[in-house]
Amino acid sequence: MPAVSAASSSSKAASTKSDGAKSDSPGPVTPIVEFSKAQDLSAYKTMLTIRRFEEKAGQLYGMGLIGGFCHLYIGQEAVVVGMQMALKDGDQVITGYRDHGHMLATGMEAKGVMAELTGRTHGYSKGKGGSMHMFSKEKGFFGGHGIVGAQVPLGTGLAFANRYRGNDNVSITYFGDGAANQGQVYESFNMAELWKLPVVYVIENNRYAMGTAVNRASAQADFSKRGVSFNIPGEQVDGMDVRAVKAAGDKAVAWCRAGKGPYILEMLTYRYRGHSMSDPAKYRTREEVDKVRTTHDPIDMVRNRIIEKKFATEDELKKIDAEVRDYVNDSAEFATHDPEPDVSELYTDIYR
Repeated sequence: MPAVSAASSSSKAASTKSDGAKSDSPGPVTPIVEFSKAQDLSAYKTMLTIRRFEEKAGQLYGMGLIGGFCHLYIGQEAVVVGMQMALKDGDQVITGYRDHGHMLATGMEAKGVMAELTGRTHGYSKGKGGSMHMFSKEKGFFGGHGIVGAQVPLGTGLAFANRYRGNDNVSITYFGDGAANQGQVYESFNMAELWKLPVVYVIENNRYAMGTAVNRASAQADFSKRGVSFNIPGEQVDGMDVRAVKAAGDKAVAWCRAGKGPYILEMLTYRYRGHSMSDPAKYRTREEVDKVRTTHDPIDMVRNRIIEKKFATEDELKKIDAEVRDYVNDSAEFATHDPEPDVSELYTDIYR
């Protein structure tokens, strides 16, 4: 069994906030699970794939090849990758509209995701859903959802279905610090605890919701405590350290599989880009973003650990990066040459 220790340097950079969001706290001392060579290399490659995919998506958006809204996951990669490492086949994932990273982490193909972003025929929603609405029953991904907080009662419903069927599957329901103030979240909490539903509520606290620092918008900015009145346990996690996320995910998922009901994990993370591609993010300083990038980047931390432990050489990591870039470039090439949906598709897959 992997050794468990505490990450005493946890989240110092991630807990630095600006414009009303500053904190003197160094962040939680998060237990971590020491990774094997295979785990570190796998986490590194998956997080890097998400990062490169999102960078390419941003580029295609700038070229006018992606329309509508586009919310990038750059900076938050450790959350979904660490959680996915704690799951088994049959578990379900559901999230909001910042969803590309979640899809890639569940094993959905980059070609299908990019084709959907660009509105093409072979996208996961046949080119009709775009960035914010994709699904894959085969991979246990029950959608990115465009309405803030709407996925929370749906994720709770997935957990109810698991309980009703008598299996030991768990619903991982992601939402952000902004969505955490929605009313349906607390209705879901109440039902989930009453019926002891197997759902892990993962609050991805990237500090700014749509553009307002958490301390300016939330009376209780410790989101791990949001379930206290419902007797739902919760904890804060260094969402920039994939090992801490995996450790917390293991604990929460085990709690649910044991029939003890829901669990809340607040992932203290940080998005490097604006809320969406149209957001200039003027509510925080460039220095703040640069500080997190240079001191607490989730991918750099894994990379440095791999080198330090001699799990791989610099040249071997460069080779992984090249493979990832090729994979992402292939997805963009496929998407930009895939045909747009036929006009006849306007009236399929809809309720009349």
